[in-house]
Order: sequence, then C-alpha cells, then structure tokens
Amino acid sequence: MRILVVEDDPVIASGLRNGLGLSGGVVDVVSTCADAREAVLSTSFDAIVLDVMLPDGSGLDWLAELRKSEDKTPVIVLTALDEVSDRIGGLDRGADDYLGKPFDLDELAARVRAIARRKEGRASAHLVSGDVVLDPASLTATSVNGEAKLSPREAAILLALMKRPGDIRSKNELEAVMYGWQEGAESNTVEVHIHNLRMKIGRDTIETVRGLGYRMKVRST
Repeated sequence: MRILVVEDDPVIASGLRNGLGLSGGVVDVVSTCADAREAVLSTSFDAIVLDVMLPDGSGLDWLAELRKSEDKTPVIVLTALDEVSDRIGGLDRGADDYLGKPFDLDELAARVRAIARRKEGRASAHLVSGDVVLDPASLTATSVNGEAKLSPREAAILLALMKRPGDIRSKNELEAVMYGWQEGAESNTVEVHIHNLRMKIGRDTIETVRGLGYRMKVRST
C-alpha cells in the first residue's frame, strides 16, 4: 500500500514514515500543499494522511481542490484542532476519516487500511486468492503450508498481486509498491521476494509470465 503523508513537522513525519512502514506501507512524505499537489499528479496513492496547518496554506483547502478535480484517493486528516466543528469541517470538505493529535500509530495504520479497503469495495479485512489468505494487519499469510509471517515488502508484493488475481503485475509495478521516492531498488529485489513468498505460501501460487511479470495463479473451476 502506497501512502502519501503531508506533514511539515519533521518529527511527526519521521514517526509516520517509520510506523506506517512497519505496518507494510510504502510512505512518501511532503511538507507543503504545493508538493502534495505535485505528488498526486505523478504518483498513484492508496491513501493520504493530511495535516491541516501547512506552511503554504490549509490542508483542507488543498483537500477541497483535490476533490474538485475528481480525485477519490482516501484521505485521513490529522490535526491538533479536534473540536467537533473542526471534524465536521474536514469531513465536509472531502476527508474520509479524521484523527486528532496526539494519536496512536497502530490506530492510524488500522484507519488507513480501512479507508483503502472501502475504496476497493472490500468488506473483509482479509484478501483471499485460491488457498492463500492474506491478513495485511498482522502481515501474515495462510496457505496449504500453514501460517507464515511476511516481511513488510513481501506483504506489499502479495497484497498487490492478490488485489488483482490473474492480472499480470510488472516488475516496475511491484517495485513501486515496495519503495518510496527516496529508496532505491536493487536489480533482483523483486525476484528475491517472489522466491521467498513461494517458499512460504507454495511454489505454485505465484506464476512468472516471462518478459511481462508475475500474477497469482487462478485455478480453473
């Protein structure tokens, strides 16, 4: 899951990057409305975590602009302004959820997963493809091999594949769900993680489509 954090406090921004990253997210951080505007034009995000008071304006003004452009990316507003009227204002301007500062990182991660799940039209927190069940919250996968703990990047790849079972995901697509802007991917990283996933959930669960990428194997009925 790729998450954009719009937060100008470097301490909070670092905590969000690390905390959401440990929960399996790939986190890109910007500190202004202008940078957020550029970010959503260049990258597709699964969710946005948005501060209200930013150096170049109100996060809520940018949010209203985002919604006016028909961008439906789920947004959680974070702010120290936690009066009922503030929450109502944020929700009415296009926020999907609202969390006051200070906040618990585990709760925020759960809320991010929830709003992203709603956008995808999924009711269940788990993803299922054939014999494989993925729990993004605990970073575990259950298969014929039993329950396996996944690394955040293994979980990110498996989540991307299971969202569109049967569809081919290219190496570049899978790198994009594992690495943020400031991170560099090694040439064989995807292959290594695919190998590790196959060892954990079954060798035949993920197919290699030569020259194109990878996909979850869909069993014929």
